[in-house]
Amino acid sequence: KPQEKPKDSGKVTITKTFDFAGEEVKVTKEVDSNSKEAKSFLKQQEKLQSAAPVSLPTVSGVKRPSGMSSLLGKIGAKKQKMSTLEKSKLDWENFKEEEGIVEELAIHNRGKDGYIERKAFLERVDHRQFEIERDIRLSRMKP
Repeated sequence: KPQEKPKDSGKVTITKTFDFAGEEVKVTKEVDSNSKEAKSFLKQQEKLQSAAPVSLPTVSGVKRPSGMSSLLGKIGAKKQKMSTLEKSKLDWENFKEEEGIVEELAIHNRGKDGYIERKAFLERVDHRQFEIERDIRLSRMKP
């Protein structure tokens, strides 16, 4: 079940529970309280709280869930499933945070040695080579 903990800095911590390979995986994310995700999460929480059945106090004064409806609610409440790709992404993000290499990776990927920069360079070279060959073919066709 998702949970939220509002903080003083205007952030909302969203914790979601997923089912991955028969195990329970909890994903915690901190977002701004003004973001769409936070607002939809808070609305969902309000709906869940208002839809929860009101339990009646027992003779001893301890509140107990009301019979069949709570039992069926527990059985029917399925956890969202998490794919292998999502789990790998989550593990990689956690590893980067634990090792403190987030900034180092960002700097490395921005420079000339970064993968994206190399791919863009190769694409520009390929396009330039195509234009040169096209110009040569067109010049041969005109005479």
